[in-house]
Amino acid sequence: MLNNRQRAFTLVETLIGVALFLMIMMGVYRGYFAVVSAARAATVRLTAANLANEQFEIVRNLPYADVGIVNGIPSGKVPYTQTLVRGGQTFTVTAIVRDIDLPFDGTVGGSPNDLSPADNKLIEFTILCDLCANFSPLTFTGRVAPKNLETASTNGALFIRVFNANGVAIPEASVRVQSTTLTPAIDIQDVTNNSGVLQIVDIPPGFKEYKITVTEEGYSTATTYPPDDPENPNPTNPHATVTSQQVTQISFNIDELSTIFVSSVNDTCSLIPDVDFYIAGSKLVGEDPDIPKYSSVGETDINGQLTIDALEWDTYNLSLVDSTYDLIGLNPLSPLFLIPGSIQNLKIIVALKDPKSLLVTIEDGATQLPISDASVLLEDEYSYSETLLTGRGFITQTSWSGGGGQAIFVDQDKYFTSDGNIDITDTPGVISLKENFGEYTPSGWLESSTFDTGSPSNFHEIVWLPKDQLPQTGTDNVRFQIATGNDQATTTWNYKGHDGTATTHYTISNFNIDPVHNGDQYFRYKIYLQTADVNYTPSISDISFTFTSECTPPGQVLFGGLLDGVYTITVNKNGHQQSVADLITLPNDWQEVKITLYPE
Repeated sequence: MLNNRQRAFTLVETLIGVALFLMIMMGVYRGYFAVVSAARAATVRLTAANLANEQFEIVRNLPYADVGIVNGIPSGKVPYTQTLVRGGQTFTVTAIVRDIDLPFDGTVGGSPNDLSPADNKLIEFTILCDLCANFSPLTFTGRVAPKNLETASTNGALFIRVFNANGVAIPEASVRVQSTTLTPAIDIQDVTNNSGVLQIVDIPPGFKEYKITVTEEGYSTATTYPPDDPENPNPTNPHATVTSQQVTQISFNIDELSTIFVSSVNDTCSLIPDVDFYIAGSKLVGEDPDIPKYSSVGETDINGQLTIDALEWDTYNLSLVDSTYDLIGLNPLSPLFLIPGSIQNLKIIVALKDPKSLLVTIEDGATQLPISDASVLLEDEYSYSETLLTGRGFITQTSWSGGGGQAIFVDQDKYFTSDGNIDITDTPGVISLKENFGEYTPSGWLESSTFDTGSPSNFHEIVWLPKDQLPQTGTDNVRFQIATGNDQATTTWNYKGHDGTATTHYTISNFNIDPVHNGDQYFRYKIYLQTADVNYTPSISDISFTFTSECTPPGQVLFGGLLDGVYTITVNKNGHQQSVADLITLPNDWQEVKITLYPE
């Protein structure tokens, strides 16, 4: 007879055995499931391939004149998209047919000029299965040629080129071309090639006939506009015209969409809800009258916040349309330069309406950045006189030729330290990688002195020039990290990147500084340079950062409680030429004057 200890030990052994058995069986099941899933996926892909072959056989048996897309160019009997069921699976089949201009008899618009450029046809089928597990779209391509020689054509050609904001070609951009009056109608949906070009040959001629729309996922949209729209009578980019036996070339610029986070606050950083404003971009879709591509009236929510997303890169101007508040400042200043694929914070600083007020904005003529500590004197022709100082807007370093060893930023030509691989003297006012025996060092870093913003601050953007580097230097050739603190004598500076951690960097100029630094008074940057080709080096000539102190608008002052009259504004700033603006009248309750100061 077993005692109690022996019974307990036997039970434990049984539980362990059951657990081991379950683990083994689970592994066997998972392996079996993986094999079955792989077999199913292979079967689906084989079914899709057979479906593509089936579609090619249908095309091969069509008369050559019928090989084309319904309502497309070339026009034919092949549907642009079909939903077909094979092997119990539902597939979406998308077709593209293009006329191909072969060089054996010249090319359209070339030398010699081929007046009959439709030599043969390219056919492409893309098979999708949305409900199939682990199925990636499959694309199959082929060509068909006519039995007889081509005949003379009275049609033309349409070449559509797509670039990004920097002029770099965009492959695989989605292009749609639609006729406006032709019968039968034309509706082409295609993509650009590796050079960012879609060539449509043998297309019927027509005056301002073709509407073209270009986009890409996550990108802005560019389009043509009808010439007879009452709301836009003079479009800047009208529908495309195609001329008989001629090439029409038209270019479009699209790029990644951006976002603006708007917050409405007062001068003590308290959020102000329900503030109305008008925002418009500088790009126009029509002239005489000017019609902006983007314009909107926005309103911050009960928390003083509003997100404006899916914005195209552009220069945006903002004005207040709220009946309760006056605009006392913007950060950053208007106009707001929004670069592709960026996230930009925008603070609207407001105060309760004053009977008459004047907002004066002071900008640097060289950098267009707001100027801090500028003295602004406002006087009328009688006895009114008041002087205000603009809030500190930015700090810039433009030279490092004084060398290292400076902990506190006093001498504007010095920095704190480097690894010895940074050249500070080869080109005055520029830092680059050091050159040794005709080759540049692969990488190097430099750490700045400590900048004092004067009080606990909110940091906004880090800006450096030039923004673009030589392509031979590779990607991430210029990187920054930022460290802040509230002790000028801090011996340990924790450098962080764009997400507030030590593992990332700022790689795009005019990028938002992570809010983890807000509330600190002292600032340092660390720059990393590197090159993929030791025959070339990145270089930096200017480094700036913008901030506000206790929500004082950078580079702006507000004069309130004014009377009707004529005023003179005198602006002084050390190192800049004096500016005097005479005969400023105040016809409105609120108005803004922008003054540019130029370095001496």
